[in-house]
Amino acid sequence: MKKILVTRKLLQSNEDRLKELYDVRLNNNDELYSQSKLIELSQGCDGILSALTDKLDEETIKKLPDTVKILSNFAVGFGNIDLEAAKKKNIAVTNTPEVLTDATAEIGILLILGACRRASEGIDGARASDWKWSADYLIGKQLTGTRLGILGMGRIGQKIAKVAKSLGMIIHYHNRSKLSEDKAQGATYHDNLKSLLSVSDVLSVCCPASKETINLINKETLEFLPKGAVVTNVARGDIVDDEALIDALNRRKVYAVGLDVYKGEPNLNPGYLKHKSAFILPHLGSATKETRTAMANLAIDNIEEYFKTGNCKNKVN
Repeated sequence: MKKILVTRKLLQSNEDRLKELYDVRLNNNDELYSQSKLIELSQGCDGILSALTDKLDEETIKKLPDTVKILSNFAVGFGNIDLEAAKKKNIAVTNTPEVLTDATAEIGILLILGACRRASEGIDGARASDWKWSADYLIGKQLTGTRLGILGMGRIGQKIAKVAKSLGMIIHYHNRSKLSEDKAQGATYHDNLKSLLSVSDVLSVCCPASKETINLINKETLEFLPKGAVVTNVARGDIVDDEALIDALNRRKVYAVGLDVYKGEPNLNPGYLKHKSAFILPHLGSATKETRTAMANLAIDNIEEYFKTGNCKNKVN
């Protein structure tokens, strides 16, 4: 029986399934393993069901035992894994695409609404009983007629576009390539980032993290936005230069931000905490029972498929 290391605690139904299929080493305390402990626990294992919180860089992967043949990442993203290092060591890397589209898009819409309608300030006022109605109390930005720029029109971006369009927003997008008419849903395509940002009253960052997209939203590109734009990020923290975005908030170039992902999670940049106009969530994108169950099941499916066939349709390296 194959032996699998599971680096983070999963929902009970998923762990029960793993026990039926493999000799599993579970993380019952949901401890965040150090790289050295992960290497230690992987001794004798045939595969690792990893999470985004695991830093599987080149040095760590080199020290993994030769028995490890697959890193099945419990996420659609895989920026935590050095794909080239894994490939050199003949380790397959897989992810869990598609199953978290709806849940993550819902959070994307929540970020837009929360930032535009000053939800954080409203919650604070309500909890403190420190508010009274007036014609100008917590005036926010209405979505109807507002231009939404989607950076990365993949499955999540398309779902956000669909919902936002129903709310009366005018959709624009930038992608590596123009989408077919049915996938674009009437959205306007921009073939470069500057063009998209220049018409984005609200920007929704939905693109994958990669070498090309790290700090793509930075001091220079933020200047392309209309003054008073709203910036939201439901993708990965690495795509946004935090200091530049906080500076844009300070200067009121950016009206508000809605963030679910950050560099160095869970230690987000303290500059965001100083802004009432920062609507921030603790990486809740896929946090529904249905989605987390489906993600773990797909991660398990990937392991099964790989050991049965030597390959996997969700292999990313």
